[in-house]
Amino acid sequence: MKAFGFLSFGHYADVPGSATRTAGDMLKQTIEIAEGADEIGVNGASVRVHHWARQAASPMPLLSAMAARTKRIEVGTGVIDMRYENPFQFAEEAAALDLIADGRVALGVSRGSPETALRGYETFGFHDEEDPERGSVIAREKFDLFLRAIDGEGLAPGDPRMVGAGRYLAIEPQSPTLRDHIWWGSGSRATAEETGRKGLNMMSSTLLTEATGVPFHQLQREQIDLFRAAYKEAGHTGTPRVSVSRSVFPLVSDMDRAYFGLRSEENADQIGIIDGFRSTFGKTYAAEPDVLIRQLLADEAVMSADTLLLTIPNQLGPEYNLHVLEAFATHVAPALGWKPNTEGPVQGEAI
Repeated sequence: MKAFGFLSFGHYADVPGSATRTAGDMLKQTIEIAEGADEIGVNGASVRVHHWARQAASPMPLLSAMAARTKRIEVGTGVIDMRYENPFQFAEEAAALDLIADGRVALGVSRGSPETALRGYETFGFHDEEDPERGSVIAREKFDLFLRAIDGEGLAPGDPRMVGAGRYLAIEPQSPTLRDHIWWGSGSRATAEETGRKGLNMMSSTLLTEATGVPFHQLQREQIDLFRAAYKEAGHTGTPRVSVSRSVFPLVSDMDRAYFGLRSEENADQIGIIDGFRSTFGKTYAAEPDVLIRQLLADEAVMSADTLLLTIPNQLGPEYNLHVLEAFATHVAPALGWKPNTEGPVQGEAI
């Protein structure tokens, strides 16, 4: 592990105990957390994307504001659901964001997570006749178009009266660094290999859509190894990035123990059914810093990835979330190999 960031689910609700009552609260507080995390030296600030729910849904305005208000921290997503996206509009917005952020972007995209709406992307106007239940086909087709667009391929036939005969136009703006900042959210070993073959970065979460009987962190380490092997076998010569997500809470105050002390007893992976797949859920880490260091050093996926994303309880407000990030930066991360954002951009692993 070289770097760590935070991943906010962007929840908001007018309920007792929440410091994030409205969508406006959530958006402004996420920007505030990103600003504070940037000063601490945290390497990344990411948001989940969910539609039809009281969560962050339209990430580009939020990420642009975060990028404009920070200096060194990466801004990104985990993940954008391609079923809902127009690939060409998304390509334009992503390029603009990359230019605003001077390349400090880590855009995670994928087929998306389970949601409350039944095939909600169809209400957005996107249909997939071949795979109406999961939308996988339309997501991958649109992602391939998105990659072609950001690579500068001419995709729209030009008007001969304006640009001459036989000319095809590329989207604008173009950002020459954007392709290096695209991540695929991989939930299985098969998608990990596909991500490697495409030469993308890989983002893996606290949920894998498979269960083989081995501990979560070992299954996820297998996924990382397969990704890197496929990347190399495909002939790519870059240094691909890998991130994993974990819920990690250093218990350094009475408030930490009140909020998360009981979580320290829930020290086990869980198996469940998600989208019809038998899936493995990672455990929550909540303990004194010295215990956390031992636990995370033994987590094979955390130590194999270059970046660890900490899922944060955003409804507890910016002050408490920045406390969690600072406690991790002060008491835990240095022992894992962390380099703060003041030491420059995060580098992937040479393969």
